[in-house]
Amino acid sequence: MQGVTRTYDDGQPVHALRATDLHIAAGDYVSITGPSGSGKSTLLNIFGLLDVPSTGSYKVAGAETVTCGQALRGAIRGQVFGFVFQSFHLLAGRTALENVEIGLLYGPHRRRKRRQLATEALERMGLAHRMLADPRQLSGGERQRVAIARAVTAQPRVLFCDEPTGNLDSENTEVVLNLLRQLNTDGLTVVVVTHDPVVAAQAGRLLQVTDGVVREA
Repeated sequence: MQGVTRTYDDGQPVHALRATDLHIAAGDYVSITGPSGSGKSTLLNIFGLLDVPSTGSYKVAGAETVTCGQALRGAIRGQVFGFVFQSFHLLAGRTALENVEIGLLYGPHRRRKRRQLATEALERMGLAHRMLADPRQLSGGERQRVAIARAVTAQPRVLFCDEPTGNLDSENTEVVLNLLRQLNTDGLTVVVVTHDPVVAAQAGRLLQVTDGVVREA
């Protein structure tokens, strides 16, 4: 990012993100902290190409994303990024395996290959014994691991996590943090938004956002 800002017009301008210069390298583990309303979600949405900066340049693997078309932005988002959210976003009435397969529906793989990749992802998350369970039958920690499996099964280069442990107890938080550490050790770039100092402390880099200003701690 170079000179990236995000301003919303709500009758009068609201500066959600002020001029930001930031580089995240492949293999980084970054946490983003700050009070509610500070601009964390705005920063994450711009990172993940879910929102467009008002000004500035944002390049992903050398490709300028601010001025490119929506189709290219969508292609980059689908090929490069994976997303994990606090509320899991799993479909009830579908098995854990089917929920993970959904993450591959718009990729190049045929059904048999999608099933294989989804199975391998759940096994990696320690959920081989829960593949056929409905999300309503799973604990919060298990549901978040299914969500992580879905996010990584397409082999993204960057994993964005928005409060990934916000709905979990301390034991399940530790399980999820161990998984994120292992994914990062294996080469995945991990970016986590969190209010939890324990979660933030796992990262090698800490960004603090206050009133739209991003600082490296």
